[in-house]
Amino acid sequence: MSRERHPDLISVIMPCYNAGKNIVDSVKSVLQQTHQAIELIVINDGSSDDSLEVLGTFEDPRIKIVTQSNQGVCAARNRGLAMAQGEYIAFLDADDTWAPTALEQLFLGLHTRPDVALAYCGWQNVGLDNGRGKPFIPPDYETPDKLSLWIQNCRWPIHAALTRRNAIQSVGGFDARYPTSEDFLLWLRIVTNNKIIRVPEVLAFYYHHEGPRATDDQVRLALNHLSAQWTYLHENSDVRKTLGRSKTRELTFGVLLKRGYNCYWQGDLISARSIFRRVMMAGYGDLKDWKRMLPAFLPLTIHKRLVNVASTATTDIER
Repeated sequence: MSRERHPDLISVIMPCYNAGKNIVDSVKSVLQQTHQAIELIVINDGSSDDSLEVLGTFEDPRIKIVTQSNQGVCAARNRGLAMAQGEYIAFLDADDTWAPTALEQLFLGLHTRPDVALAYCGWQNVGLDNGRGKPFIPPDYETPDKLSLWIQNCRWPIHAALTRRNAIQSVGGFDARYPTSEDFLLWLRIVTNNKIIRVPEVLAFYYHHEGPRATDDQVRLALNHLSAQWTYLHENSDVRKTLGRSKTRELTFGVLLKRGYNCYWQGDLISARSIFRRVMMAGYGDLKDWKRMLPAFLPLTIHKRLVNVASTATTDIER
């Protein structure tokens, strides 16, 4: 017997793993939404801190809490999806927040356009210095370049979008093979086959805290991203044919090379070496790139000396 669903209900899915320090603000930002037709499904993914005790301080019938052994963020979100009653789905991590009108504005974007599968908005990084915390409103991605843009990179954080339930179901939810880039692959599968709409307001807030994050391992992040790209491209051979071999390699290995350069220029030579080696295995890059990458096959101590020599030579030239 199918469950009756409220046509305007938004199911908010929040995975929680040892988030006791931050989850209060995240839960409050859901409960304080101006769009009141919501349910908050919190999946306690094997937390060993006081997350459950903190969640127990909330007395709101819209909150549903489920505890499972630690299985990772994909399994947690997929379990939330299986429980969701709403026709609209939003994801919020247990350390991020929304503006009070976030779900209302995203809902209106979808509700007024039945032909659209997903609405996305602007966001702000909180806790970053050097001007990296400025509010950002992304451009309109419903353009002829949407496919190329999306194959390159994920274009918004997971909580900066509201999606129709059936759009997520049609792609099978989150791919548990990916501990990172799981949201990138989900959105990629959805947005390249459906229309999307922009809500040009900063409504989502992404918090950067001290301590390790899932994105701290740059090599794993980069290689998971590449793997997610190729998973999608193997699923959609027509896309590869449309793009052609050269463009496909530019959008995949070219992006990987840029990630390697970012690590290199930031002084993370160990990560850069691993990424460069993967790029060279694919035979990608021009002569200038290969001159920069080839020392990655040398012992690290020798590579460091070469980098120092090159840096000194560049400094002398600039003088």
